[in-house]
Amino acid sequence: MTAERVCTLDELEVNKAFRVVLEGTAIVVVKDSAGEVHAIGDTCTHGDISLAEGFVEDDAIECWAHGSTFSLRTGKPQNLPAYEPVPVFVVNVDADGVVSIDPHEIVSV
Repeated sequence: MTAERVCTLDELEVNKAFRVVLEGTAIVVVKDSAGEVHAIGDTCTHGDISLAEGFVEDDAIECWAHGSTFSLRTGKPQNLPAYEPVPVFVVNVDADGVVSIDPHEIVSV
């Protein structure tokens, strides 16, 4: 599979979730305060809630419904009630600042 263009670095606000759907897979893209871009599965593993509607702080995103936070780097939940991780996708940023993701290339689950 090939990575698909999702946005540019300029279109991403720091610590704000950006939701995309690639080949039927909902993904949250986040540029953290250090400028690193992350891509994780958009669905909270506890309650089928969109994480894109949650709050981003440091290197984690919080599910607004139940308060579970997920690491943007590993996808692992950092607190209950969620205990299953969300997938983390490989992010490619080219020299022009174009952000691309392959929804089939998962770093960790």
